[in-house]
Amino acid sequence: MDVFYNPDGIGDVLLIPINDGDRYELTHEKFGDITKIVSTDGKLLGYNIFQASKHFDLKEKGKIKLTQGFLDEIKQIFESNNLNDPLDFDLSAKFVVGYVKRKDPHENADKLSVCTVDVGSETLQIVCGAPNIDAEQKVVVAKVGATMPSGMKIKPSELRGVPSNGMICSQKELGLPNAPQEKGIYVLDDSYTVGEEFVF
Repeated sequence: MDVFYNPDGIGDVLLIPINDGDRYELTHEKFGDITKIVSTDGKLLGYNIFQASKHFDLKEKGKIKLTQGFLDEIKQIFESNNLNDPLDFDLSAKFVVGYVKRKDPHENADKLSVCTVDVGSETLQIVCGAPNIDAEQKVVVAKVGATMPSGMKIKPSELRGVPSNGMICSQKELGLPNAPQEKGIYVLDDSYTVGEEFVF
């Protein structure tokens, strides 16, 4: 999970996005320096912590990975501002090395494949349209909950009627420098370990 701090563009505010929502259908509730943002149908969208530099030693700018230590600091700020929300966030790695155990044809689409992918802690079914996907490859998997460099969030989905939980990524989708322009997923070499976090 990532939080965001852009003091030059937005100001001294730590942004903690939780869920997507229509920005015109919001309600705000203030708890000291914290603003809780909720949709009108009651879904929690996120929090803004104002005067962030007063509360945290923020050496990074932009997207910041939320660690357990940082989350513990945020929980203390919530407590001191009388906001008792639980903050039970999943901090597990969202971009991991996967191993394609099986590749099967999609029953309703010639150009899609249904892949069985081992990501270490679990095995996922992922529908993939890349022409170079194959069994016995190590690949980069964006798990459900990941936010791509483009801003797109990975969610459980169905592609032509087949459930898909995650995305097998190309170098271009990962925003890697000198990524090839032709379509195709990023095939990793054997030096990578299945289940480890892919850092980019």
